[in-house]
Amino acid sequence: MTNSRAKGANFERKVCNMIIDELGLEDVKRDIEQYRQKDRGDILGVPGWTIECKSYSADRGAGGNYKPEWWAQCCTAAFAAGCEPVLIYKYNHQPIKCVVFLSSINSDYAGKDNTATITFSTWCMLVREGLE
Repeated sequence: MTNSRAKGANFERKVCNMIIDELGLEDVKRDIEQYRQKDRGDILGVPGWTIECKSYSADRGAGGNYKPEWWAQCCTAAFAAGCEPVLIYKYNHQPIKCVVFLSSINSDYAGKDNTATITFSTWCMLVREGLE
């Protein structure tokens, strides 16, 4: 396993544990099939969501923002699964951020491609509301 692949796997495990702690979902786990089959998310067990995780070194060119190809990958996997996409990403020495469609927050934006970058705890609130 390369260093970047190990770093990604470690971040996925960390996110799984954070989801379990925040939401109490016991079946949250890494999707090992993601390495064998394309158009799959990184984490399973959050109903209605496809989760893509990215952990990268500080990239001055990105300014702490996500890369468009990360979001595209996330959306492709989510649409294949019939779920809402969430990109959970982190640069070194920066907080974890989540990207969702704005329609995940406000249904008035349904059918539009607008996105919102939110905190991990805010995304957990959205998930919690959807589980009720």
